Amino acid sequence: MSVLREFKEFAVKGNVIDLGVGIVIGAAFGKIVTSFVNDILMPPIGKLLGGFDFSNLFINLSDKPVTSLAEAKAAGIATLNYGLFLNTVIDFIIVAAAVFILVRQINRVKRQLDKDVTVPAATNKECPYCLNSIPALATRCGHCTSELN
Repeated sequence: MSVLREFKEFAVKGNVIDLGVGIVIGAAFGKIVTSFVNDILMPPIGKLLGGFDFSNLFINLSDKPVTSLAEAKAAGIATLNYGLFLNTVIDFIIVAAAVFILVRQINRVKRQLDKDVTVPAATNKECPYCLNSIPALATRCGHCTSELN
């Protein structure tokens, strides 16, 4: 029974839940980046290159002639889809850059927070004569009445 209890504690801990949320958010972010690359970024690049469509770049691995990737897929023809691969590489570069910028900013904030942390002044000090604890701002020990410098 202790194994089930340990598993429950593990599964309910904040880190596991945070990881799950991170994966869901990451998947959604990946879809946004894919749409950005396919629908926003690549069309103008293709237009600059004379109406070129990167997603339609492929190598026909059969002897049947086809004019588009959609036609090849409909006919069941084997193709090497390097245009789609190029789009995926661009997706990855954008996601990696976004994660790098995010981690860089988090580290910058952490360094700033570490720098801003100040050690609070001691509220008590030790009397050098009787070794009792006295207030830090005291000029005379309350226990032995010695004057403190």
